[in-house]
Amino acid sequence: MAGKLYLCATPIGNLEDITLRVLRTLKEVDLIAAEDTRYSRKLLNHYEIKVPMTSYHEHNKVDKARYLVEQLLDGKHIALITDAGTPAISDPGEELVKQAYDAGIEVTSLPGPCALITGLTLSGLSTQRFSFEAFLPSSKKERARILKELKGDTRTLILYEAPHRLQKTLEELYEVLGNRTITIVKELTKIHETIWRTSLEDAISSYESTEPKGEYVLIIEGKSHKVLELEKQSLWEEKTIPEHIKVYIDKGMDKKEAMKEVAKDRGISKREVYRALLDARVE
Repeated sequence: MAGKLYLCATPIGNLEDITLRVLRTLKEVDLIAAEDTRYSRKLLNHYEIKVPMTSYHEHNKVDKARYLVEQLLDGKHIALITDAGTPAISDPGEELVKQAYDAGIEVTSLPGPCALITGLTLSGLSTQRFSFEAFLPSSKKERARILKELKGDTRTLILYEAPHRLQKTLEELYEVLGNRTITIVKELTKIHETIWRTSLEDAISSYESTEPKGEYVLIIEGKSHKVLELEKQSLWEEKTIPEHIKVYIDKGMDKKEAMKEVAKDRGISKREVYRALLDARVE
């Protein structure tokens, strides 16, 4: 029989933030695949876990996943852990999970710490709907494309960022999104845990004189629905009502539906739309 792949969440700072189930599983599996074996050794030694480890990281994720799947098919049970938090979240573990499913391997996730969720709950921003973008791409073109897509998003936005790129990222966010509320957190669950709720403008100003240190989670407020609606109305006001209706008719709507959408876009009644059409014909 094939073995089972266990995705085991590990502490993001405080070593006490680990579940009894994860500890038991790490002691019982045949092999532990770790992102950085030297880093994970500290955790395993702390809990006196003697199971063999093998490295599984971004640079060997495809080939090593094939090897691990072979081991699973041979009947070995394997636990996957990351340096901190939940495997497969902004992490090479997603490749191993995919290959395991393709091979018919059973996969289960043992929940626990996750930096993005911990940061979100501390943010003081809306937690009902959110978008996790992990680290923005290093490519300037790709970063610009993603930020443009996020500009009109009303969901709370969550990013990870390294200290040496923090100032640049804050400046890009300010340039594209405007001066929104942001909560910046670092050293989560550790002694020097820091939660700073501020504005993008003030954050940029602060880090001009203070060198960023540590790994950061950035939680940014989404665009307000009110502002979004005002922007839409402003955009449509550049067109006449007949031109506006034609946009929807060209998309395949009938005239009645088009008039309804135009009224909604402009925040006016359908009667006002109809009257504008009549006036346009008279002219």
